[in-house]
Amino acid sequence: MNGSVLVAAQLSSIFPSAQAATLAIHTVRQKTPLPAAPNDSDPPPEHASYASVLRNEATGTLLLRVLHGSLIVELISLSTDTLPIRFVFPSPILPHPGVFVWGANQLHLLAVTLSGSLYRVVIPLEDGVNLWKHQTDRFTYHEYLIKTIQEDAEGLVQIQGPHSVAIGLQTGELLRLESDSMGHCVSEDSWAETVFQHGSFLTSLTSFLHAQSSNTAEVVSIASHPWPTDLGHVWTLSRDRTLRLWKAKIGCVASRSLALTRESPGPSAHAPPLLETQNQQFLQVFSTGNETVYVLVFVPTVSSSTSGGSFRLFRTTSDQLHDEGTIECSPSSAHCHLQDFRVIDTNLYVLWDRQGQSMVERSVINTDTRSDRSGATPWYPATYAREPELTPAYLEELLLSPGSLTDKFFEAIMRPGRFSPLTLRTAIDQYTNACLALPGPTPPQLTTTYATLGEQIAAVVGCTVNLVRDPKTGTLQHGNYWNALKRDWEGFIARCREVERSARWPLVLGEHDRGEVVVVERERVGVLVQEDAPLSLHRAVVEGRRLGGNANDLLELLWTIWAKLDPQARLNLESWISDSIQQENAFAWADMIQDQVERASFVDDIDEGFHSWVFGRLQGIHDFTLAVRNVLDLVSDFDSNVVKREIDEEDTPLYQPRCDWLVVLTAAYATITIQARHEFCLALISLLFLLADDLTQWDPSLLAEIFAVFRGTAMLQHVAHQPAAETTPVKQAEDATGADEVIARMREMQVSRTRAQVPPSHSLIHRLVAQDAAANDVQVSAHRFLAGLGLSDASSTSHATKFDVLFCERLRLLKYYHVAREMLSWLPRTPGITYVFSRLLLDMGRADDALFYLEKLAGCFGPHSGVAPEDIDGLRAVLPNAEVFDSDHLFYLHAAALFHEHSFVGSEVFFTKLALSTVPHGADTSGLWLTIIKGSVDLRLYDDAYESLMACPYVKLNRDCVTQLVYRMCEDDAVEKLMSFNFGSLVDEVEDALSFKARNVDPRIRPYYSKILYTWHVTRGDYRSAASSMYLRARKLHDLMSDSSLFSAFALDQLEAYTVAINALSLIEEESAWISLPIQTEYPTESRERRKLTKHIPNDKFTTGTYDVEIIDIKDMQYDFALLSAQLDAVQKDPSLLSSGGFLLPPSAIVIRLAQSNSFNTALSAGRSLDVDLTDVFSYLTSQCIRLERRPESILQEDTTDWLLTDQVSTWMGTPADRGWRHLRQSLERHDGIDTDFKYSKTVLDTILSFEKASTAPPWLIHSLEENCHEHLIRTHLRYESIGNAVASTLSLIHKADAQLGRDPKRQAGSTWLSYTLIDQVLAAAESHPSTVPKISTLKTELASRVKRMQRLGASA
Repeated sequence: MNGSVLVAAQLSSIFPSAQAATLAIHTVRQKTPLPAAPNDSDPPPEHASYASVLRNEATGTLLLRVLHGSLIVELISLSTDTLPIRFVFPSPILPHPGVFVWGANQLHLLAVTLSGSLYRVVIPLEDGVNLWKHQTDRFTYHEYLIKTIQEDAEGLVQIQGPHSVAIGLQTGELLRLESDSMGHCVSEDSWAETVFQHGSFLTSLTSFLHAQSSNTAEVVSIASHPWPTDLGHVWTLSRDRTLRLWKAKIGCVASRSLALTRESPGPSAHAPPLLETQNQQFLQVFSTGNETVYVLVFVPTVSSSTSGGSFRLFRTTSDQLHDEGTIECSPSSAHCHLQDFRVIDTNLYVLWDRQGQSMVERSVINTDTRSDRSGATPWYPATYAREPELTPAYLEELLLSPGSLTDKFFEAIMRPGRFSPLTLRTAIDQYTNACLALPGPTPPQLTTTYATLGEQIAAVVGCTVNLVRDPKTGTLQHGNYWNALKRDWEGFIARCREVERSARWPLVLGEHDRGEVVVVERERVGVLVQEDAPLSLHRAVVEGRRLGGNANDLLELLWTIWAKLDPQARLNLESWISDSIQQENAFAWADMIQDQVERASFVDDIDEGFHSWVFGRLQGIHDFTLAVRNVLDLVSDFDSNVVKREIDEEDTPLYQPRCDWLVVLTAAYATITIQARHEFCLALISLLFLLADDLTQWDPSLLAEIFAVFRGTAMLQHVAHQPAAETTPVKQAEDATGADEVIARMREMQVSRTRAQVPPSHSLIHRLVAQDAAANDVQVSAHRFLAGLGLSDASSTSHATKFDVLFCERLRLLKYYHVAREMLSWLPRTPGITYVFSRLLLDMGRADDALFYLEKLAGCFGPHSGVAPEDIDGLRAVLPNAEVFDSDHLFYLHAAALFHEHSFVGSEVFFTKLALSTVPHGADTSGLWLTIIKGSVDLRLYDDAYESLMACPYVKLNRDCVTQLVYRMCEDDAVEKLMSFNFGSLVDEVEDALSFKARNVDPRIRPYYSKILYTWHVTRGDYRSAASSMYLRARKLHDLMSDSSLFSAFALDQLEAYTVAINALSLIEEESAWISLPIQTEYPTESRERRKLTKHIPNDKFTTGTYDVEIIDIKDMQYDFALLSAQLDAVQKDPSLLSSGGFLLPPSAIVIRLAQSNSFNTALSAGRSLDVDLTDVFSYLTSQCIRLERRPESILQEDTTDWLLTDQVSTWMGTPADRGWRHLRQSLERHDGIDTDFKYSKTVLDTILSFEKASTAPPWLIHSLEENCHEHLIRTHLRYESIGNAVASTLSLIHKADAQLGRDPKRQAGSTWLSYTLIDQVLAAAESHPSTVPKISTLKTELASRVKRMQRLGASA
């Protein structure tokens, strides 16, 4: 296998166990024991113990794996993206199961379990690439109980085909099971058992040689001809190295002892050691084109130091085994263990386990001519590409560069391809369990749930290491802490290496769709790929082989120089090159290298002898410049390999669609070839440092090309080392049934398993490869991918090609922003790179930085931009529609659209203004103005928005935008600024907008548009409209107060609205102090005659469609204010009114409620304002005064704050009763008079007399009534039978009349008329009680005198 390399993919990265459909297989056997618990020394359950590969045109390549202690069989498609399927058996499976394609749409899986059952599982298939994707619920299986062997019997199983099974028993016997019919129906599957004994002359010979061994005939390897075939032969190899041929109907017909050779037919003096009892792959059966059947047997030589063994070839004819010769293994196979071998065409492929790693060797096997093959057989080995192991020494090298220890170790273990997700999960679980077993408190990191595996590793590893203080000095022991943390990480990495070593244990070989050799390991599946020139030469120089040739001589010298450098020197060299390229220095590379050599003393670290030897070797290289260019071509060339292979497979159809497994292999191959090329490039640059003094004589373009190629390989290497975070959740497969799910998990002993524990993980380069359409050939795909990237096409680090720009753009589109930014830092700021960098900054949320760079790009467009053509090509490649804008105006529009897409309004407005400033003449700019105005409003730049609004030439646009501006300013509490704007011709639109909101928006919600509208009108001197807006607010609040729970909250706001409306209306002339509102018949609840409707006003005074309105004057507002104030006072005095609805009572009832709560001042004031009769109020107040006089203690216990404890009343002299009567007197003086006909005074008198007939009214009250209602006073006394007071009042009436008559008899004669009827009633009442009325005689005398006088006046008149 000259020039081949192994490339593998981790199965847990492609097919996580959570994605597989799990189907349970049941048994009819009773009391089947559960599987034994796994030991700590056992491999992880997800590591396969056996695997096989099936290649078929209908299904592609299928991989069968046995997992979880031989309990689970998994089928994986390596040719399609169909999810795996798993079958959970009730008992461990004997080695080995088999899978076959039956017919056009079935897969048959046959397996024999340790409990003695033979299972046939029939899996329906779909046409095309779906396979069993939608058929998991249609699978069937049949269990056959083998009669010949007992339970827990062991042996080797060879599944010859869907119809035949052979089992090699420990006794050396062979059990054959034959089936004559098969199908979907269980009843159609039946088996016939036959046991064959082995017997021949060699039997006694081997028994004699191994007399002390009881199981020398135990079968350790069994094989048959690959299916499909009609050959029923079986070949076995026993522990005593005896090869036997078994026929289907006869049994053992031939045997050959491999201890004998053709040269010495007799028994050897010393018996060879017995083979190990474990199952081993020592037999391979194949046939040639002439249908001759051969069996190839491997004979191990464990103690040999020259090789791992040899192969014996036998030709099978009839009943005979003919020895065709021996094939010796290579010396490199010494101390290796054979895992599998396979004959494909004329090539023999051998899979070796070399200290836990896979090694494949190929040799040509010729069966046409018989040969003793005594000479050395040429072998061509293939291994994995060299990769550093995470040994303690390598970890120390990682710490040479600056950075955090944790970050470096974490990055090392998370590098794609180094450890599989399953390995990391297993290692972190082991580490966590070990930490939990430690004494002391448990760190919280160990019990926390993490979103990703990486987060858990970063948090958990090292969590038990604490920074402590020295007990003597108290200083923090940082050194001990870092040493302990380092040891902890090294211990975890050692766990990862141990698990990964088990994962990479080789199992079997197989054949892929196009004949490629597949290498299956426990947790990986690889393939043999032809090495390209860099890989082949890199392997040669690493192994120290001579290459030959002028260019190869230079390669050997370069690698010798690179190997001579210590790790720190290599790190410093690579760091300096990277920094120099990223800094975009304008100096010549020759000068920069000379300066760095002087600064870093690079040459001084190399001894003189080696320096002289290098110069001597250089002298022997013919045409040194050509050799250097050949090295550059080796590193940067991909196209030649791609073209050559494409021509070879021009007639070979590609298998479509391509499986993700091939994508991973392609990415892995690309990674190793990038690494090899990068190391060659570093080695070439190390030579430049040795030749620093001579570089001034070199062609500057050659030096520039060297560093340009290095830049390309360095960028590719950085991408290859980046893991690609999984952005989508792991897709769960649908199981057959819930019950089967439970059984499956129990059988797996994984009941507590979390399905998303091990998510798929890939490298970033895998994501890029997956986007390209590639061939099935891994090398062709990798080279086509790398050639398509074109990162090595630049001729200088000062240039960035179109491919460089597109590569960074692809990373940005994949949302790997940090990687894209790192790649952009390697490239010069050409227009294309600047554009991609701006888009990247925009994606990362750095709008200001993106604006800065995009603004600078404007000069790159237009006919006079002066940009180089190659830069234009790079820019065109990433612009929309791959077209360069004709003017900066179009670019500004594009930039504004970019910021709009990311919702960066400020930057969008900025570029829109630039676009507006460069707009062509006559173009429609309404859209630009709209963006500017709306953007400024969204940014709360109201001054800018107002300026743009007033400058906009589109009237309709202005009217549409002014409303949004007004609303936004109100919502942002920028009312003061809003009032400062003039708005010019847009005043009506502003007023309409505010009016609309004031009418329709809930007055409880901020902003309060009615208040804003009031401010707007007041600012402009329109007090009527201002009052209307606030009165409308009060009405809306009243409508919301139907709920009693909201009354207290809104009453104060409503009172405020009434107050402001009254104040505004007071600023208008009295005759014009009114407002008009649409009629609302439902408000208020009581009708009032003050509401004047316009229904009788002529229609010609109003425009068509005008609503009927009502006129509200200032008195109406005052009335509403007084009513609400009274209701609020009543509620505050008696909160129970809210629950009973009493706050909605009419005004008279509210006034009574206030009086009953002793709020006399409030009740009197409210009643006066509401034009309510205060008779009941004064009656109640009089009663309280009487009670206060009679029983003051009962009144003082009540709330008297509103009449006895006011500021004025509390300063009066006298008793509380005196102050109460005085308060009553002042209240009558304030509220009673001619306009009320002194009815309140009359009410007071009635109340006093009704309280007790003997009561005496206060003199001031009697005096007031005598002055104003004398006759009523007399009648009241008569009504309450107070005859004495009635007589006294009558006398007072006569005296008052006489006094007036005396002042002007002639003029007052008519006005001094007396009600003699009333006086007669008094006299009659007095005469009926003469003893109680002492003044009756006086009254009669005065009355007689009055009559005589009036008679004289009448006679004189």
